[in-house]
Amino acid sequence: SDQILTALLPSSISVSTQFNGEPRSYTRFNLTQNMEGENSQVEMKLSSDMDEEVGGNGVGEDHNHAKEPYVVHRPAGRTPKSVCFMVATILLIFIISYLIGYLSHRKKELAPPSCSRSTFEESITQSSVKMEADPLMDWNDVKRLLDEKMSASSFESAFSEFASESHQAGSAGDTVLAKQVMGRFKEYGMYTWTDEHYVKLVDPPASGSNKVTFKGSDLGTLRGYLAYSKTGTAKVIIEQKSILHGNYGQMDDLRKLQDKNIALDGRVLLVRSGKISFAEKVANAAKLNASAVLIYPADDRRIGGSTQLFGHVHLGSGDPYTPGFPSFNHTQFPPVQSSGLPSILAQTITVNMATTIMREIEGKSTPTGWGVVGKLGDNDDMVTVEVNNVLAEKLIVNVFGVIKGFVDPDRFVVMGAQRDAWGPGFASSTVGTSVLVELARTISDMVKNDGFKPRRSIVFASWSAGEYGSVGATEWLEGYLSSLNMKAFSYINLDGVVTGMYSVFDFCTQNALFGFVKWFPLEFMEPLRLNDPAYPFITFSGIPSVSFRFTTEGEEYPFLGTLDDTRDKLYGATSNQVAKLAVSAGQFAGKIALRLVHDHLLRLDVEKYTRQIRTHVFAINSKIKTVQSMQPQLLPKSLSVQWLMSATGSYSRAASSLATEIDNSNLEDAELCRNINDRIMSVERDFLSPYVSPRETPFRHILVGSGSHTLKALSDHLDALQIDHSGANADLFRIQFALATWTIQGCANSLAGEVWSTDNMI
Repeated sequence: SDQILTALLPSSISVSTQFNGEPRSYTRFNLTQNMEGENSQVEMKLSSDMDEEVGGNGVGEDHNHAKEPYVVHRPAGRTPKSVCFMVATILLIFIISYLIGYLSHRKKELAPPSCSRSTFEESITQSSVKMEADPLMDWNDVKRLLDEKMSASSFESAFSEFASESHQAGSAGDTVLAKQVMGRFKEYGMYTWTDEHYVKLVDPPASGSNKVTFKGSDLGTLRGYLAYSKTGTAKVIIEQKSILHGNYGQMDDLRKLQDKNIALDGRVLLVRSGKISFAEKVANAAKLNASAVLIYPADDRRIGGSTQLFGHVHLGSGDPYTPGFPSFNHTQFPPVQSSGLPSILAQTITVNMATTIMREIEGKSTPTGWGVVGKLGDNDDMVTVEVNNVLAEKLIVNVFGVIKGFVDPDRFVVMGAQRDAWGPGFASSTVGTSVLVELARTISDMVKNDGFKPRRSIVFASWSAGEYGSVGATEWLEGYLSSLNMKAFSYINLDGVVTGMYSVFDFCTQNALFGFVKWFPLEFMEPLRLNDPAYPFITFSGIPSVSFRFTTEGEEYPFLGTLDDTRDKLYGATSNQVAKLAVSAGQFAGKIALRLVHDHLLRLDVEKYTRQIRTHVFAINSKIKTVQSMQPQLLPKSLSVQWLMSATGSYSRAASSLATEIDNSNLEDAELCRNINDRIMSVERDFLSPYVSPRETPFRHILVGSGSHTLKALSDHLDALQIDHSGANADLFRIQFALATWTIQGCANSLAGEVWSTDNMI
């Protein structure tokens, strides 16, 4: 249409007429080519001004063109009727050309979204995004399509496709599965790419095995092991110490031992699996100067006596030998280690081995309420622990596919599942991978065949090395941190979504809640744990995250982290309902993701944090007064929580103001919605303390993170000051106190919007 119109008319035409010596209005048609090569823009202007001399000067230059405009005068002898006929002809040609251009542009709008590499990557880096037409599909229709397209039979097929007996991270089996997932994404018409990292993983001893002896007798062959336990690359490390039972290895358990006047110094702790992660058990033991930890399966009713346990003991996530930065092959960093690597030995043993030890140890009786009847062990119960694990550098591959949004394609929700496992890993990886791929198939089909147009993009991620502490996912976060926390607005974890029959919604209660699950009963909610794959997304990158699972009420699935995590075991635990439960899990996760990319505004509730902050501030205020009363030499009376309270008030007012602004906003204003969404997305990011190093303290979130910078750590530090503990430091507390205050105030300022809207009372 542009070429037709250009051939017929010059770029700017002015038509002027003069009747009875007085000027009349003229119409100017301004045809300019779009900078992006799209349809022509047509400008029609009316004016009552005319040049004084009709025959001598033109009407005036168009502001977009350097050339003098072409002026059409009324020739001598031409009647007004002929002039009107000429104008009508020009208008007719113009209207026809405009309609051709409009129809051509409309055809482009209705085409399915492009998932090419260039368009997706450009949308991630562009500072502004062209706003397309709003999605037309009603939310109820979106839900109906999702439900209709997911079936138990399709999941049964997916289980068969992605089940594997051996697919440990970095192995040939892991690579085969990666190619299968990639093939499915391509089949669905998605743009796909991979993310490769060279990471340090841990293998069992190349020859022989790790070894545990009790009173001089070898307890048997150990196939299971704990990655990142203290060990040498060539040197054999052996500890021979007396053993002591520590229940689950929680700090409360270990304090009960201290209450019995039992010293942990140099002892080997025997603890059960469950309650907290393996890494936390080992870290707690190390804090109290234990020399080693032996972990055995807690559920001896359902798990076999000879079942071997696998896991890791890195108190963190990602490659512990590149903490805070990505393990790309081209990065040249000096040797460094994560502060979360343990300083003591750790090894798993079987139920039968643990029974042998507990049957023969002496000492004091176990505390009431532990659920373990027997003795704790005394100084004559000697155990030798030998660990020979091998550290190896391996290539791991993350696989991605994307469905691009139509309005804000550079904003996206991420759905992810780990692909690797210690053994068959049916519950830990196969089911999650199947849910991920089935959601990709379903939503792609909705876009291509049913006219669904998501406002924002959906990224599907298949992670490797999840069993070693979310290594693949964390390396991706570290590699693209600066862009992800501005672009990714939510992460939905699909690992372990089916481990039993009943529903438990497991998520971080301090997180900005998804608005449409506010009705979920609180008794089914629990905080994210350190070993949850979603944990680094919120605590390291500031991305709101959620995990959920179907599980049998009151029971943990005992086969995770074992070679018995098979299809038969999971089908037995769910009365053969795995496929149906996977459909429910897929529909639940899919509706979270689709609602986040369908609505004008992100359904994240930033006001939820107000109550969390106030709870912490109330506790800190009370404890400061107690310390000032009991230990006045440590905290002077001049130290006040006034400024922390002011920062809390600033955040509360900013959150309430944003809620009011949302209620009164025009949701059809795309730029306004984008601005509000950016402010909502900034909350989690701004709660990451800017005063600690991502390398030394990766989980920087002051509310749900881990480290001395958190509000919980401030409260714990005051407890230590109250008893004048040797590890307490009043000056360090005051620094942490001030920095936490400014972190909250900075978050409030960002949430308020423009700099002139900030409510800075400090």
